[in-house]
Amino acid sequence: MLTHDKKLLTCVEIGKAITSTLNMEQILKIIMQRISELIRAKNWTLYLLDVETQELRFELVVGLEKEMLAHTRMKLGEGIVGTAALKGEPILVPENAQHDPRFSKRVDDMTGFTTKSLICLPLKVQDSVIGAIEIINPEDPSLFEESSMPVLSFLADYVSIAITNARNHMRIQALAVTDDVTGFYNTRFLHDYLAKLLQQDEVVSLAFLDLDDFKRVVDTYGHLLGSKMLREVAVVIASQLDCDDRLVRYGGDEYVVIMPAQDKESALEKMKTVQHEVSQTRFLKSEGFEIKITASCGIASYPQDAGDMKELLQMADGSLYKSKDLGKNTITAV
Repeated sequence: MLTHDKKLLTCVEIGKAITSTLNMEQILKIIMQRISELIRAKNWTLYLLDVETQELRFELVVGLEKEMLAHTRMKLGEGIVGTAALKGEPILVPENAQHDPRFSKRVDDMTGFTTKSLICLPLKVQDSVIGAIEIINPEDPSLFEESSMPVLSFLADYVSIAITNARNHMRIQALAVTDDVTGFYNTRFLHDYLAKLLQQDEVVSLAFLDLDDFKRVVDTYGHLLGSKMLREVAVVIASQLDCDDRLVRYGGDEYVVIMPAQDKESALEKMKTVQHEVSQTRFLKSEGFEIKITASCGIASYPQDAGDMKELLQMADGSLYKSKDLGKNTITAV
């Protein structure tokens, strides 16, 4: 059994460890490894709150197979952990947990586990709950004593801060590579990602796609609706891509599609489908219009057509200009 001072020291060390990185995966790994130093329990769970659905999802599970609970959600107010998250207050049940009126048998029934006692700690940031820690059948009875609450609360605060910092870091990183008009990737992402792909020395195809006569749309409907149409076009393009493909807004009404591990012939067939889908879609219908537009496209592949990233971009862009010269709704491959 850890003394109070030892618990506090261990908690501080855990806090230092989990706030030493902004990588969410590393933070969760550290929490899993180090929290056992403070809490002797065969089973404990870290839940994170899905703000949209107001449900708790299993983010970390110790003592059970996470796959068993991968699709399980606990509603706010459901069970003891849901109650703790809803009220934003810790709940300690030292014995006979299954007889507690707030207890939910759903997880025990799914896993065959028997919950006898538990500690639920809400994870909060500025009075907003972001999740909860549930410690099941802890071996140390002193954890249920009043003297342990400051240490447990201290631990929950550290975990909350670490997760929030990691999420904020992820948002900032996402914004840095996200185009603010379409919500897809920007040119910064294009250069970074393409450089990494070419370092692997595998086949990569690149397509430049430009909307035909888009200036006429902007002149007729204005820049705001023009931007909305660019977003709608991006969604249509993305709907025809594979999960490994990446869509980039290159600037203006020009897009780039990055297709890893796909040769020029495969890229050509895919872009024909994209081009057809764009031409068949009616845009700005929510605004009361049905605007038709076509797109021209240029394709190049590495290493078939280019030896480095700069040359690959130039070759694909040059193919696009050939398509423009040949007419609208045209695809040219190097």
